[in-house]
Amino acid sequence: MKRIAALWLALLVLVTLTAAEPRKLTEMVVMRDGVKLATDIYLPDGAGPFPTVLIRTPYNKAMGAGIGADGAKRGYAIVTQDCRGRFASEGENLPFHLDQRDGPDTMKWLLAQPWCNGKVGMWGGSAVGITQLMLVGRDGPQPTCEHITVGEPNLYAGMYPGGVFKKAMIEDWLRLAQWGTNALAAWVAHPNYDDYWRDRDTTPRYAEVNTAAVHLGGWYDIFCQGTIDSFEGYQTRGGPAARGQQKLVMGPWTHGVLQNKAGELTFPDNAKHPPSDVHDAWKFYDSCLKGVDNGFAQLPAVTYYVMGDVSDPKAPGNEWRTASQWPPVPTRAAAWYLHGDRVLSESRPGAALPLAYVYDPTQPVPTVGGPQLTIPAGGMDQRKIESRPDVLVFTSAPVVEPIEVTGHVRVELWASSDAPDTDFFAKLCDVYPDGRSINVCEGQLRARFRKSFAKPEPLKPGQVYPLEIDLASTSIIFNRGHCLRVHVTSSSAPGYDPNPNTGDAFRARDYHRAARNVVYVDARHPSRIVLPVATAAP
Repeated sequence: MKRIAALWLALLVLVTLTAAEPRKLTEMVVMRDGVKLATDIYLPDGAGPFPTVLIRTPYNKAMGAGIGADGAKRGYAIVTQDCRGRFASEGENLPFHLDQRDGPDTMKWLLAQPWCNGKVGMWGGSAVGITQLMLVGRDGPQPTCEHITVGEPNLYAGMYPGGVFKKAMIEDWLRLAQWGTNALAAWVAHPNYDDYWRDRDTTPRYAEVNTAAVHLGGWYDIFCQGTIDSFEGYQTRGGPAARGQQKLVMGPWTHGVLQNKAGELTFPDNAKHPPSDVHDAWKFYDSCLKGVDNGFAQLPAVTYYVMGDVSDPKAPGNEWRTASQWPPVPTRAAAWYLHGDRVLSESRPGAALPLAYVYDPTQPVPTVGGPQLTIPAGGMDQRKIESRPDVLVFTSAPVVEPIEVTGHVRVELWASSDAPDTDFFAKLCDVYPDGRSINVCEGQLRARFRKSFAKPEPLKPGQVYPLEIDLASTSIIFNRGHCLRVHVTSSSAPGYDPNPNTGDAFRARDYHRAARNVVYVDARHPSRIVLPVATAAP
C-alpha cells in the first residue's frame, strides 16, 4: 500500500507542501443509489467562483492535502474524493466498482456548487487515471480537461492482456491496496470480455467524449498501449471538444514516469522529462481552464522518446521528438521471418521442419522485466532464460545500418498444440554487441481467444492455427552492429498466470498437464514479426 501511495503522490507532479493553508470543506456527496462519498474541497481566498480540479482516488483523499494547498494558491478549487468503499466513503470495497456512475454523479454535484465556475479538470495517474477514463462518455457532463498519467481505457485489456490473467500485478495490487477480500474473486469470475468488462471499457464511447487531455505514458509501462489508445481515441474519434485537443507524451519509462532508469537500462538524463512543458499539469490547466495564452495549446500533439543504445553516447536515438499525430513517422510494415535454424531475417522461409517444445505449467519460464507493476520491470538481460528448451530464440545478423522501429509491433505465428488450450508469448529484444539481450516489447495470447475475447474456442489437437500476438507499441533505434531477436514460448511467471493446458474454465479446478506446442516456420506457414520500420528521417 505504501508503494502505491508513494507512486500516486509522485504522479501529482511536484506539490508545494509549504503553501498557505487553504479553506477546507468536507462533504459526503450522495450518489444516485444513496451511497455517500467522502469529498474534501480546498478553496482559494476570495469570493470565487473558481476553476476546479477533481481527483477521484482509491488511495485516500487525505493525500491530496498538499496539492489542495498548492492548487488553491494558484487560484483553483481542488476537490479530492475517496472512491466508493474506500477510506471515508461508503459502499463496497471493490476496485473500479460503479466508478462509471459515481464519476458522472460527482460531476453533476460539482457543477452545481457556487464555488465552481463550470470549468473542471481532472488529475491523476494509474488507478486515479483510470477513474478519469471511466467517467468520460457517460450519462453526465464531461470534464473540460483531464491530465491522465499511465491510464488504461479498457480494463479487460489491462487485466487480461491477450486473454492472459496478469497475475503478479493484480494479486499484489489488490493485497497491497487492501481491497475487499472478494475483489480477486470478482475479477477471476470474468476471464472473457463480457458485460462486466464492457461496462468498464471507454473505447466504444470515444464519440461521446468532449474533453481535452494530456496522456502521459511509458514504453515499459503496464498500460503503454492503453495510453496511446486513449490519445488516439480522444484525438480522432472524440466529440468536438476532444478532437484535435489531445497531447501524448511517451517516455522510456516503467509505471514510475519521469525517470531515466527502466530496469537495467539507464538512459541519458534527458529521458527524465520532455524538453517542453507538455507534461506540466499546471501549465495545461492554466491554458485549458483559465484561458491563459501560455503557449501550451500550440505545443505539438505528440512528444515521444526514441530509445537507442544506452552504452554508446554517439548512437542514434535516446532523444525526444515531436509530431502532429501518432504514428509520428512514415513507416513500412517490415516482416522479419522465423526460420528453422533459429535465424531471424527478412528472407521468406522455404521448406523447414517445425520447432516443438514442451510447456510444463509447473515449471514456467520466469518473468524477466517488461511491463510489470510489483515485480522488477523494464529492460533487462534475457540471457538467463534464453537457454531453456521451452524458449525458442530467433536472432538476426548484426544490422549494417541503424534501424528505427516506431509504432505498433505484432507477431504472426503459425502454431499447434496437443492441448485443448495453451498460451503463446512473443518478445522482441535488442541484442548488444557484448551479448546482452534486452527486451523491447512483448505480448501474449491465450489460444482459446484467437478469434474473440468474448467467445473462446478450444483448440483441436494437432491442427495448425494462425495466431496474432500484440506486442504493443515502442520507439527504438537498433544501432549498427546490434541484432534483432524474437522469443517464442508459452509462459512468463509470476507476471502472468500459467495456463494449465486443460481447456477448463479459468481456475475451475487445481489440475494441469504439460503441452507439446509446435511453431511452424516453412513457406506455407511463414511465422514472422511485423515491425513498423521508419522510412524517412524525422
